[in-house]
Amino acid sequence: MIFSFSATPDFDFLTQFARHIQAPVHNDLMTMPGQLGQGHIRRLAFGPEFKITIHHYLLQEDLIIKRNSSGLGNELITVFFYSNEQSLGIAFNDNPLVLFSNRDDSAIQVTSNDLSSTIRFPANHYINYVVVAITPPYLTALLAVKDLNSVLQTITGSGNSFLFFESMTAETKLLLKNIAAVNMNDNLSRFYIQIKVQELLYLIFHQLSSRESAAYQSINSADAERLLYIRNEILSDLSVPPVLRELAQIAAMSETKLKQLFKQTFGSTVYNYYQQARMEEAAFLLKQGKRSVAEVGYELGFSNLSHFSRLFEKHYGLNPKRFSTQS
Repeated sequence: MIFSFSATPDFDFLTQFARHIQAPVHNDLMTMPGQLGQGHIRRLAFGPEFKITIHHYLLQEDLIIKRNSSGLGNELITVFFYSNEQSLGIAFNDNPLVLFSNRDDSAIQVTSNDLSSTIRFPANHYINYVVVAITPPYLTALLAVKDLNSVLQTITGSGNSFLFFESMTAETKLLLKNIAAVNMNDNLSRFYIQIKVQELLYLIFHQLSSRESAAYQSINSADAERLLYIRNEILSDLSVPPVLRELAQIAAMSETKLKQLFKQTFGSTVYNYYQQARMEEAAFLLKQGKRSVAEVGYELGFSNLSHFSRLFEKHYGLNPKRFSTQS
């Protein structure tokens, strides 16, 4: 199933999607028709400048959502909180889909509404995500901070094109679970959800506010697609360190532009991102208990196991052997 729309500030996803699949909407809730799957989509508006949509359903076929540029610049900030069991296929600029996550399939995406993207959710797996739409002035008032770092200045500024990804913390995952479990028959349920969504925003913008303040470089859909492809290249073989020159050639960017846009979008340098992914993979393999510390180290390209142990302990506070016995 393909659903395509333009991300204008006044676009109502629930109404238009319900019309697309010919399903009724009652009290801001659409229940998925039985012939398509099960679950629901719920909309909550806390005024014209602050809205959320909660997706929780399982479909019998893949769902492809095509979000087209509004052409209006940064009139709306959209924050996606993905908490899916299966990897998401994400693409920008109508390029081939790239799997966004190999293992930890939770991700947060903060974007302006002038970037086009395509997201594929796999069939026969529960789709769980929350979308928060908020205007720049409203977010600025919520943040109530005078000295914003360059990232938050870009997000709350006028006419900026941006895309930021952040990892999802355990606290964020718990908040999302609590929101999904709210009893909407409770008279104070909307009030509760509004507070919890503001907590979600606090957590993501706190993460973004801790990023290094640097001059922002504008991004377009083609740049975003190339960055996701480069990310996929880095993660495709964690035993081989990335070579910036080669990645820049693949991305058809200068090394300087690639370094700046990658760090700006993912919050880390290319090499640090690779090392972090390498340690997360090591932790995952050690938790499985099927490989020894040496096997995991060699599989991830470490010829010096002492170096592997030191680096792992720096990330997790335990050496690999102790980590594997406590997992």
